[in-house]
This record gives sequence, C-alpha cells and structure tokens, in this order.
Amino acid sequence: MNAPVLAALTAIACVLLSFFGYTQPVIMGIVQGLGEFLPISSSAHLILVPWLFGWHGGVIDSLTFDVALHIGTLVSLLIYFWKDWLMLLRAIPGLAEWALAKMRGDPTRRRNQAEHILSSVIFATVPGALLGVLLEKAAEQALRAPLLIATTLTIMGVLLYAADRLQPQIKPLETISWRDSLLIGLAQACALIPGVSRSGGTITMGRLLKFDRQAAARYSFLLSAPITGAAVALKLPDMLAIPRSEIDVFLIGVLVSGVVGALAIGFLLDYIRRAGFGVFALYRVLLALVIVAVYFTR
Repeated sequence: MNAPVLAALTAIACVLLSFFGYTQPVIMGIVQGLGEFLPISSSAHLILVPWLFGWHGGVIDSLTFDVALHIGTLVSLLIYFWKDWLMLLRAIPGLAEWALAKMRGDPTRRRNQAEHILSSVIFATVPGALLGVLLEKAAEQALRAPLLIATTLTIMGVLLYAADRLQPQIKPLETISWRDSLLIGLAQACALIPGVSRSGGTITMGRLLKFDRQAAARYSFLLSAPITGAAVALKLPDMLAIPRSEIDVFLIGVLVSGVVGALAIGFLLDYIRRAGFGVFALYRVLLALVIVAVYFTR
C-alpha cells in the first residue's frame, strides 16, 4: 500500500473513531506518531496537548499512556527499517568475534560495515540509558513546566537550523567514529528534557558533525529503538495494570501512533531529500511563542 492511500485510510479511520468518542486517544496517537520522528519533540507535545485542551486527571494525561503510545511508534520503526534490523541482527556474532579478538590483542580482525554500525548504535545508546535510569523521576516530575518546554523548543530549533544551514553534508553513516557515536548518544540523552526532542537532538548533532541529512535521520531512527524499548519495558508493569475499562483507549492510541509514525518516517526521509530542516525549526519557535502567549493569558 502506498503512502497517500495509507494516509487517506488513516484519516478516515481517525474521523470515525473520533465520532464514536475516541477523540482524545486519536489526537494523542497522531501527536506521538508525528512527534517521535519529526524533530519537534513528542514528549513536549504529549505534555502540551492535555495542557492546552484541559485534559487533566485522566488516563490521557498520564505518563503510562505516553509510554504506551511509544509501543506503536516502536513497531512502526521496526517494520519500516526491517532490512536494517535484519542486517544488524546478523552482525551480532561477528561483532562478538571482533570484541573477543580485541580483548586478545589481535589487530587483524576488523569490523565489516554492519558490525561497525551495530557497535556504534550500542555505544551511543549507553549515555541515554544511564541518564534515563538516574534522572527518570526528575524527568517525570520537575521537567514538565510549559515555560521550560517553550525555552527548550526555541533553543533546539535555533541549533537545528544553524547546524543544517552552516555545516556541509560530507559524511555518510558508514564513516561514523566512536567520538561521533558518543556525541550523538549524549544528544539523545538530553531528550529527557521535554522540548529537546530525541530525534531533534540526534539529528542536530549529526548535522553538526557534518553527516548528510539522510545519514543523520537514519542514524537517529536506529538509535531510537533500543532506548524506546527500554522505556517501554520499565513501564510494562504499569501498563499491565491498566483497568479493563481503559484498554480500548490505550489500544486506539497505540494503533494510531504506529500508523502515523510510519507515515512520518516516510515523509521525513522524502522531504529532506528536497529541503532542509528549516521548517521544523520554524515550527518549534512558533509553538514556543504560542505556549508563552497561552501561559500568560490564562
């Protein structure tokens, strides 16, 4: 099924679900699907939408629901890049062999392209995993203020625009170094702060390091799977405790986020072939202005 047909069917399904009373999970699923892969911060939008519409106190405004929505985008990511994941899975034995050779001091064993990318993804995941464990509570409680989100949206929007405009596109993904992996991994870790954006932070750092737009986006997507999977696993007990009366809300949100997420990946990869990331930077700044205006007029 091609993207326009899938988009049309998704739009029809969302309208029908809204008609039957599922407006909130549909909107939140769309927000997660778009925000997870476009460099605009899904975490910020998942906080802002209930705040803007006054959806407080219910399941829609819970962190458990936010994490559950990530299941949909994680599945879309795994399906969309199935060839990449298959390549990386096949590289695991070879990477283990290379690591053992390194430990024995054997300089003759070198990594092939797949092993090189896999080791890079593993290495870049470590900073985000460590900071996620250490700062999980702070991220849940202290970093959800609208004005803080407006600030981080603006700062990261300016950085994304500057990196994309000023840096040349001279490095393919296959040339990524340990230093590049560490810096991009640290950028991903900063996404614990709503408004920074996991994809926005990693793409911005990738462009600062002079990777081409396709490479920066593809690496950002590859990096998101391990960290998202870990977050889902941590919240799995809470999701399993969901009351039966709320299961339909969760399922609809997850399904919508998954389909919209797949469409967002395809859109971004196609769009950046023809244009840069400037439109996303502009959107971030405009959204920040809206947040500030709403905050001080309420």
